[in-house]
Amino acid sequence: MKIINRYFLRQLLMVFVMLLLVLTGLAWMVQIMSMMKFLLNYGIQLTNFLGLTMLMVPFIVSIIVPFVTFIAIIFVYNKMISDNEITVMAASTLSPRQLARPALILAAVMAAAHFALNMWVVPASQARFYDTQWNLRYGLAHMKLQESAFTEMSDGLVVYVDKVSGHDLSQVMLSDTRDENNQITIFAEKGKLVSTARGLSIVMTNGSLMASGGATTVGTFESFDMDLNVADKGGGGNFRVRRVPTTELLKTLFDAPSEKQHKAVLSELSTRLYSPVMNLVLAALCAVVLLRSSLLRRRASFAPAVAVLAMAVVMAAFMSASNMVSSVTQFVVLGAAIGLLLAGILTVLYKK
Repeated sequence: MKIINRYFLRQLLMVFVMLLLVLTGLAWMVQIMSMMKFLLNYGIQLTNFLGLTMLMVPFIVSIIVPFVTFIAIIFVYNKMISDNEITVMAASTLSPRQLARPALILAAVMAAAHFALNMWVVPASQARFYDTQWNLRYGLAHMKLQESAFTEMSDGLVVYVDKVSGHDLSQVMLSDTRDENNQITIFAEKGKLVSTARGLSIVMTNGSLMASGGATTVGTFESFDMDLNVADKGGGGNFRVRRVPTTELLKTLFDAPSEKQHKAVLSELSTRLYSPVMNLVLAALCAVVLLRSSLLRRRASFAPAVAVLAMAVVMAAFMSASNMVSSVTQFVVLGAAIGLLLAGILTVLYKK
């Protein structure tokens, strides 16, 4: 039996790794294409851009792992059924439970890895992703002012600098027309680029200011702090649940400031805790359909289609339910439903 398990596991691992690499690569390329505008608009170096998109890979893997596990199992087991290997093994007194053991072992290992991804790796990588994205957009690493040239920082914001030395500027002219009711023109002898929680700012010294709106105001200053980009480092006004560590997410569950945020936390916890179990559910479901139907020769050809349809229904139901969780009671009920589903499928699989 150990030899048979190793044979199955070797086939399953080969297909699983190949599928995981291919699908992750395709999803990563789609991510690159979707963020290409970000690369072009902000003039980021290619290496920094690729590093930024690589931070999405753990999140991509966490989404596709259950599907890859299912596809690997259905491919290997269906091939063995077509080659009559399963039939020979079943004729030699091996039960469906024994034949399904390699698939369940693979699913259990993937469930453990998936759980680690969801609980620790994905939140850390997503936090790094949003922080890196913010720094590339608004941080000092992104800002490159050219000497003796007008630089358009954003729509309505133009900066002229005579000389640049690192983050120190001399002979600065700034025109800010972002607010039509408060247009500002500033001349200063010196300036310095500073990264703050608001975004990137220029601190200017020894200059003059002219503001026009309802009335025109002219004055001088010794020091003036001007925002170049107003942005929240946390990612705007949105609550990014994917980047929050699991321990903090559990704390937020009981003191969420709004109902919307409370629902978002519950939905994220449902995904993190329950989606790894779906590896086992899909693996057991695939094994039940293929192995039980392999004994019915006339219907065996329909088994892969039935398994795929069952997988689609189960995953659609899970994703819909996890997104609609709005209370702790619903969260517990969803977990119980997944446990009962898995127990039911295993009962059918282990039935003699």
